[in-house]
Amino acid sequence: MPEAPNAVPELASDPTSRKKFLRMAGGTGVAASFAVFLAACGDDKSSSSAKSTPMSTPMASADGTEQFGKGDLGIANYALTLEYLETQFYNDAAESGMLKGKTLELAKGFGAEEQEHIDALIALIKKSGGKPAAKPKAKFPLDSAKSILDLAATVENLGAAAYLGQAGNIQDKEILAAALSIHSVEARHAAVLNLATKAAPAAGAFAKPATAADVLKSVKPFLLS
Repeated sequence: MPEAPNAVPELASDPTSRKKFLRMAGGTGVAASFAVFLAACGDDKSSSSAKSTPMSTPMASADGTEQFGKGDLGIANYALTLEYLETQFYNDAAESGMLKGKTLELAKGFGAEEQEHIDALIALIKKSGGKPAAKPKAKFPLDSAKSILDLAATVENLGAAAYLGQAGNIQDKEILAAALSIHSVEARHAAVLNLATKAAPAAGAFAKPATAADVLKSVKPFLLS
């Protein structure tokens, strides 16, 4: 059986695939983030001739997502697990009594968007024949409005980096489209929260990816089991 094409180089080189991809991802407004993904994946002439790994097999560069399943389904369940944690964090923050006014509305709004990410990922995983990951149990420090905002900024920056870190590993175009759409929103959340905590909205001209191993290590202190 022929090997599945690597989605990122194909989307970069084939205008037809790229147009279809952008429609799937929600329009041409994601084009800037797409360019960042290509840069992170090292888009060059050699990538188009390199052999890729079938969707059902974990990539050779697997960095921790394999514990959630093989190939793209493992990556999707890894993303779902992070979305579970983000949603719980915002829900807990909103119910903590520490947030007021616009800050409270921001937490509720971001939490609702993270829940939409959960719903979309679960539907996509089921459509692909997989089983959605179980929701983890977690507890977050919610001692003050400032500490909540600081942690929210950390969480969103980590989430954006996590999605970017998996871009080159995703073979299925629909899963790649979903990941890119969510990455764009996570990055925007992070920019808003960076400004709220008086940090620069972006760390530089190019976003930095994070491996699953590093991301999971960062969230481990919040997990109860």
